[in-house]
Amino acid sequence: MSALNLDDFADLIERPDGGVRRDAEERRAKFAVPPGALGRLDELGEWLAAAQGSVPVKPVRRPKVLLFAGDHGIAELGVSAREPGTAHELVRAVLDGSSPVAVLARHADVPVRVVDLSLDADPASLPAEIAGHRVRRGSGRIDIEDALAPEEAEAAVRAGMAIADEEADAGTDLVVLGDLSVGGTTPAAVLIAALCGTDASVVTGRGGRPIDDLAWMRKCAAIRDTLRRARPVLGDQLQLLQTVGGADLAALTGFLLQSAVRHTPVILDGVVSGAAALVAQRVAFRAPDWWLAGQTSGEPGQAKAFDRLALEPLLTHDVTAGEGTGALLALPLVRSAAALAAELPVQEEPAQDELVQDEPVEEEPVQKDPAEQEKPAEDAESEPA
Repeated sequence: MSALNLDDFADLIERPDGGVRRDAEERRAKFAVPPGALGRLDELGEWLAAAQGSVPVKPVRRPKVLLFAGDHGIAELGVSAREPGTAHELVRAVLDGSSPVAVLARHADVPVRVVDLSLDADPASLPAEIAGHRVRRGSGRIDIEDALAPEEAEAAVRAGMAIADEEADAGTDLVVLGDLSVGGTTPAAVLIAALCGTDASVVTGRGGRPIDDLAWMRKCAAIRDTLRRARPVLGDQLQLLQTVGGADLAALTGFLLQSAVRHTPVILDGVVSGAAALVAQRVAFRAPDWWLAGQTSGEPGQAKAFDRLALEPLLTHDVTAGEGTGALLALPLVRSAAALAAELPVQEEPAQDELVQDEPVEEEPVQKDPAEQEKPAEDAESEPA
């Protein structure tokens, strides 16, 4: 296997079709509904048309929720409200249908796929289709050691790329992207702070299950200490993920990059997917054109990442549950935009012959024959009576 070179993605990733987007804008201008009356739904419909390369836009028929799972060694410092190594419990809640994202997905008739990258659990205790891409058991304690070995970081990115190809080949036309992790918001905050050049306190949040002030201070200190290890490797995104990321974050990055190559649109969820998107943007600056920000979770790191990515969240519900929940809530909005863009009637322009018939016909002045013009007065008087 040849060495992975992330720089190749800069050439492989193209922007969504600008010509198609202009065609979609022109089509929208012919709707009876006035411009601006549909708000961001117009923008979403045009974005989706460009991503699909189709006018009118096609319905979103085969979306999927995709959750990358992993445990992080930094949780040993008490930076999470959950016990270290318990991300497998989050996975089981999704599988048995009792988690928020599982309930919403069931009612929206959207399948959910969970991928184990680094759960701290026996792989034999999980369904085979979940553990098939596992890189290692847990990630390192990033304040004092690397999250991954060099070969593990590359394997994780390749796993994300392979998953993107699997979904594209299966016909998935939009991905709702999230994570199932314990301690994952800490390395995510490190990546965001490092790439945005900010201090630890600016990006330290309280997580999906809120932590108290003491735990927040421990988390802030862990992010500050880890930032010292991150800054020397900022120029190499693969090494950055190896040093202070984790298998799930590296796989998310690979997935986002390869999804952009395969023209698969993605809705981002929380701070973890936002951090991976920020790393992917550093690799290929066109990649964010294929993503949407689902909603604001209230995590300061997420807000910082979305701002740097120039992505405006679709919703502002402050859902902190994670696990792709907020992004899934935005899916009906995207589907609605597609339906309106495709099905609203277009006002036909009048045919050219009708335009000609409606125009008033101006009569040309009648030219008299010179022989028929009246004779001069003197000639008339000289005639005999």
